[in-house]
Amino acid sequence: MSDNRQSLSDLGNLAAGEAAAAPAGEIASADAYLAGAPVVSTTPLRQQELDAYGRAYATGRRKDAVARVWIKPGSGKITINGRDQEIYFARPTLRLVINQPFGVAERDGQYDVICTVKGGGLSGQAGAVKHGIAQALTKYEPVLRAPVKAAGFLTRDSRAVERKKYGKAKARRSFQFSKR
Repeated sequence: MSDNRQSLSDLGNLAAGEAAAAPAGEIASADAYLAGAPVVSTTPLRQQELDAYGRAYATGRRKDAVARVWIKPGSGKITINGRDQEIYFARPTLRLVINQPFGVAERDGQYDVICTVKGGGLSGQAGAVKHGIAQALTKYEPVLRAPVKAAGFLTRDSRAVERKKYGKAKARRSFQFSKR
């Protein structure tokens, strides 16, 4: 019985010795954590992903729309299918949706965006461009991944139109019933 106690105390001394020998910035034991030592993440930061022209590329999707997005440092100009954003997305709410990732990341007017989008309607296309900008922004600046992900912009919105079923007028609507 005394041998077990002695070995437990030896383990305690060993842990104390490791805590003293641990490099600065790392936590060696739970006691150091409870004492309020700084927590250092051991997960590596993602690498910056750029093409040959110094741009970050990403694909954004929403409903049936697919957007291919390239971003690079610039004056904040957004070009969609060769047209300016004010012309392509005439509604201010759609332009607001597109600029949300830059607002969360506090990078308004710092990046030029060039994107091609096809499929779906204007609302779905705006959502696809937003998703693509958020993905490309995290590829250009991996540090921004945490705030952009916390805002929910990296998650692909999987909601889509429900398919039509046979024997129904639409997805769920039945044909009008006539008693006589």
